[in-house]
Amino acid sequence: MTLEVRPVTADRWQELAEFFGPSGAFSHCWCTWWRQTTNEFSTGLRDGGAGNKALMHADVEAGLEPGLLAYRDGAPAGWISVAPRPQFGRILRSRRIGPPADEATDEGVWSVVCFWIPRAERGRGVATALLDAAVEHARARGATTLEAYPVDAANGRLPSSSVFTGTVAMFARAGFAEVVRPRGVQVVVRRSL
Repeated sequence: MTLEVRPVTADRWQELAEFFGPSGAFSHCWCTWWRQTTNEFSTGLRDGGAGNKALMHADVEAGLEPGLLAYRDGAPAGWISVAPRPQFGRILRSRRIGPPADEATDEGVWSVVCFWIPRAERGRGVATALLDAAVEHARARGATTLEAYPVDAANGRLPSSSVFTGTVAMFARAGFAEVVRPRGVQVVVRRSL
């Protein structure tokens, strides 16, 4: 069955909330880790994720379209977080993967920061469909560059909890090129749009 991918807008909030479920996708994150400081995120976890859920809901209600949902047979099957890079403060503050200060506010650079695909949908093309749609979504909204922070699994298999940013191989297949390889397994990749 063909996957359909749509942006998360206010009219799709309930679908995202039900898809993420009571644990907020993973460990009450609600895909807000990249959007907050460590302290803010931790505060949002102390209340069982309600604060993180409220932040994501507020972003959706404000019209930010913080990501895309893939649908199989009308039901959500996967999520990708894609938005202008300035919305992700954790990237801007990062010494390892962050941009130079003079590029930090560039609204033309968008970032893919997270995938969430339930176990039953893994290995069924959901991540690839989401990434392809993210490229088109960013381009249609004026992005000139799409950046991501995948992990390099070339030296061995990583636990599924470590690949929420995607893999270098997957992004390479989608036309992304490596631009920075800091210490560790995370790499910065880019694709011009």
